[in-house]
Amino acid sequence: MSDTIHALATARGRAGLAVVRVSGPQAGAVCAALCGLVPPARHATLRNISWRGEAIDQSLVVFFAEGASFTGEAVVEFHIHGGPAVAQALLRALAESGLSRLAQAGEFTRRALDNGVLDLTQVEGLADLIDAETEAQRKQALRVLSGQIGDRVSNWRARLVRAAALIEATIDFADEDVPVDVTPEVRALLVGLLGEIDREAAAVAQAERIRDGFEVAILGEPNAGKSTLLNRLAGREAAITSEIAGTTRDVIEVRMDLDGLAVTLLDTAGLRDSDDPVEREGIRRAVNRAEAADVRIFLGPNPGLVAPRDGDLVVAAKADLGGGAGLAVSGKTGAGVDALLAEISRSLSDKVAGAGIMVRERHRLALEQGAAAIRIVLAGLGKALPEIAAEELRRAIRALDALVGRVDVDELLGEIFASFCIGK
Repeated sequence: MSDTIHALATARGRAGLAVVRVSGPQAGAVCAALCGLVPPARHATLRNISWRGEAIDQSLVVFFAEGASFTGEAVVEFHIHGGPAVAQALLRALAESGLSRLAQAGEFTRRALDNGVLDLTQVEGLADLIDAETEAQRKQALRVLSGQIGDRVSNWRARLVRAAALIEATIDFADEDVPVDVTPEVRALLVGLLGEIDREAAAVAQAERIRDGFEVAILGEPNAGKSTLLNRLAGREAAITSEIAGTTRDVIEVRMDLDGLAVTLLDTAGLRDSDDPVEREGIRRAVNRAEAADVRIFLGPNPGLVAPRDGDLVVAAKADLGGGAGLAVSGKTGAGVDALLAEISRSLSDKVAGAGIMVRERHRLALEQGAAAIRIVLAGLGKALPEIAAEELRRAIRALDALVGRVDVDELLGEIFASFCIGK
């Protein structure tokens, strides 16, 4: 029998409300000890909470029966007033009762995984939803949390099991009423499946950028107005500006929400040949970050140290002084900034147009492992021993099972749950 655990499920500090969650076999006993009879399941009931004859608070109490809660266990939630002293008094009473202990980071969600309420991808989706800063991240995390990855994997797994069953039938029941030549059906199953897995694996990079955010580097010669433009885009003095060339030596980062996408703007050192070792290091860092950036804004003449790519933007600087042909901006007055933001948004939107539902490098690696096993089977159909094909199909199934957390994920779990707060 597992321990009963408790924790504050809302953020610490002063607020209108706070929620303390208790999960485990003694949840009902905890509720009875603090506020009398356990309320009917899923009925919010106003109760007086007290411990050892001392009133703690008047609270809404909600009870969830085993099998009908977030963790899959019996759960009681105390919706108390949000003063820090109230929450501390209730947590102290829970600890003194001896019926439950303080939860560890992510332990509620870990129990949801262990009890089959969530699969591993849904756990990751929940973590992403909690961390979501933008609308695109919220929508993506919600799709994962809803179980779309698990549904897709279940479909793929069923088709792999069917193909494996056909092949194993030729091994075990070759002399009975089983089609001897299962090659056409197996090939049709696997070719279609391989195409779907390959497409999903190729789309992980775009989806991962939505999750982690994009980088947009502002490049140009010294005194092109890069720092002034960054400050205008950020809406604050994030970078030092000066008429002295080479003021920016390191890469300055500003995080922003651009039309629902998480974007980090990079102000870089002016690109030029320099004898100053400190400036040369800044230029080296600027070039390295520019090479890794998703979009580069070339402000003013291109000094030639970084070659433009498709999707990059060439922008005339200092539009307040006359600018130039095409897109021109002024960080000083804000002229052209809205048009520039619209172009950045369009370029990034093009990059995520093909994003799939798999969102992590771990997902991509699992898909590629499964696809590699399927390719081996297809290459050997009708030629290699059926035992080899059956084993490769089992390997593909294990890769998909690992993706949703059914096997081989013990080391991964510690890393994932460490990112959760104590009350989740």
